[in-house]
This record gives sequence, C-alpha cells and structure tokens, in this order.
Amino acid sequence: MIKKYKNILVTGGAGYIGSHITHKLNGKIIVIDNLSSGSKKMINKKSIFINEDIRNTSKISKIIKKFNIDSIIHLAAHISVEESVNNPNKYYNNNIEGTLSLLNACKNSKLKNLIFSSTAAVYGESVSKKRYAEDDIKMPKNPYGISKLVCEEIIKNFCKKNINYAILRYFNVVGADYKNKTGQIKSSDHLFKNYSRNIINNKDIKIYGKNYLTKDGTAIRDYIHINDLTDLHILALNYISNNKSLIINCGYGKGHSVKEVAEEFLNYNKSVKIKYCKKRIGDPTQVVADNSKIIKVFNWKPKFNKLDIMVKDTILWEKYISDKKNI
Repeated sequence: MIKKYKNILVTGGAGYIGSHITHKLNGKIIVIDNLSSGSKKMINKKSIFINEDIRNTSKISKIIKKFNIDSIIHLAAHISVEESVNNPNKYYNNNIEGTLSLLNACKNSKLKNLIFSSTAAVYGESVSKKRYAEDDIKMPKNPYGISKLVCEEIIKNFCKKNINYAILRYFNVVGADYKNKTGQIKSSDHLFKNYSRNIINNKDIKIYGKNYLTKDGTAIRDYIHINDLTDLHILALNYISNNKSLIINCGYGKGHSVKEVAEEFLNYNKSVKIKYCKKRIGDPTQVVADNSKIIKVFNWKPKFNKLDIMVKDTILWEKYISDKKNI
C-alpha cells in the first residue's frame, strides 16, 4: 500500500532513480535537481520542479520551509566509481558538501523522515565474504564509496533527536520503467547502459578483467531492477514513518558475472562480440547483498529479479531514447 504523505522533497528527482520514484509516490512532490545528469521530461508531471543545486543552502532552506516539507528522499549525487577515482575532489565536494548543505537547510523545519540513497560501495571488498550484511565492516575502495559512507555518518548524527532515517544501500541498479516513463540517460561506466547502447549500435561490448577469482574469471555483481528498488523506497518511507530508523541493503542476494550479463545481451544481437580489457582500478571481485534483513523487515518479494527481464527492459528503453525527441 502506498501511503499518502503531505509534502515530499526528492533531491536528484530528475535522474534515473529519482524520476522513477516521483511516479510511485503518493502526495505533493517537490523535485530539486540541477539537471547535470537528469531530464525534466522524466519527472512525474504532477510534481513541482525546481532547478537548483542542493549546495545552495539558503535557497534550499527557503524551499523546505515554503512547502512545509515533512519527508525527504535524498538522491542528488555523483555516482561513477571510475570518475571518482580520477577526480576524487569532485565527489567529496558534491556528495559530502551537498548532503551537509541539505541537512543545514533542514534546521528548524518540519522534517520527520529522511531516505538516503547510499551504495554497496561502502563495503569495499573482503576475500572471505560471499555476501555483505549491513553490520559488516565498511572499507570502501574508491572515493565514491568513501563519500557515501561519510554521508551516512553525517545523517545518523544529524537525525539523532527527532528525525527518522532510512539508509538504503543500493547494489547495482538496472532496467527501466516498462512503460518508458523513466530510464537511464547518461552514464560513463554503467554496465547495462553501455551494453544496451552497443547492442543497438552494433558495437563490441567490453569486459574489464578476465582473471578475477570467480567461476568464469569476470567480476560478480548483484543487480536490482529499478522497479523493485523504487518499491523499496516506498516501503522504507512507510516503515520509518511508523517505526524507528534503519539501514538496509537493496539487492536480490544473488550475483551474476559480467560474462553472464554480456551473453544475455548478445541474445539481442549475435553479430556483436565481447572484447576483454584490462581491469579497472577500484573494481572489487564480488559484491552481492545479504538481503535477509530487507526480506524480514518488509516481507519483501521482488517482482523483476530475473536477468532476462532486466536486460530486456534496458534494451527497450535504449531503443526508445535513441530517438532524441523522446527525452
């Protein structure tokens, strides 16, 4: 059941995940986004859109008070692991300073609930771990993961007294809305995005590294369909509105190797070939969620957790936006 909320602010609401969430929420939705990586066209048309950077504390504060915001879903952030390794200061400035700015803007407001978009990158890599649970040691390997872990701690400290929070650690978000309302537009290193683009443009797809200690030598990831992920935001908001705060993994608890993913994409274009490339700095061998907590707390049953569905929806979206008039 989608509970109705009075006034919800979604930062980064024009992006891949944020825009999808605006279509699922029930209530008055205010979207703040600087459109650095999103599209206004994907936002729920019933939303109020404001083109602004969350680092502009004074303006954000005025918006929060003007609309009597009681719930915030905070997604505005840079998210590329590869870019963060090459330009760490960009990530510390945007992700950490942006979160600090948002929280400072919330002072003396009516905020009661805060959902934060975090990442499995906070765990880093342990050779002894098959799956990562929420209480595991956090040792991020790249500036992106570091920036999100710092934000988690800032949020926990800020919300101690009278604000409930949910920190959602996304694993690898893929797919698109099956009605072609929302999907991924820009990405430099997102596997599904790059593969779908290459499949429809008849270009070889790349696999970075083939000597990982896995069954086929390629890295393993836990991929979660965006439709299931957005449902988890609604469940989390409902939960913290009536209960205490929580930190929770958002994944299926099952990993697919990059080669498995590549072969599923090749079913849509047999002429495309796989090209193996050198490993990238900062890429761990295996990142899979221990999702037992989310199943227990939310009684969650995912609906889109098949690899073929995730690949099909990604390709359909890529075909849709290949006509630039659509986005």
